Amino acid sequence: MDCVFCKIAAGSIAADVVYMDDDFLAFRDIHPMAPVHVVIIPKKHIASVNDLSDRDQALAGKMMLVARKVAEKEKIADSGYRLVVNCGPDGTQVVPHIHMHVLGGRRLASELG
Repeated sequence: MDCVFCKIAAGSIAADVVYMDDDFLAFRDIHPMAPVHVVIIPKKHIASVNDLSDRDQALAGKMMLVARKVAEKEKIADSGYRLVVNCGPDGTQVVPHIHMHVLGGRRLASELG
């Protein structure tokens, strides 16, 4: 498969790993938008939120718990952080592998867009 996130999960592309378990990998974004900017990916390839099935319900829920663990590890849990999941071209999803951004380390702008 020619998916950059699958290659990162497989270890064939290096990443600054923050968290890893049997199902997920979290690594620092190469173009950070905040002092803390970590990307969480499932090791299983799922192209986007639109491609989740009922069988992926536990995996999707676990992604939220991984985000909490990342926030705690990065010491932004108490001050607050933002979770972002983009879906499709108009949602600005660049890599077609479902992923969640954990952003924090400073006060984030409140407007969307």
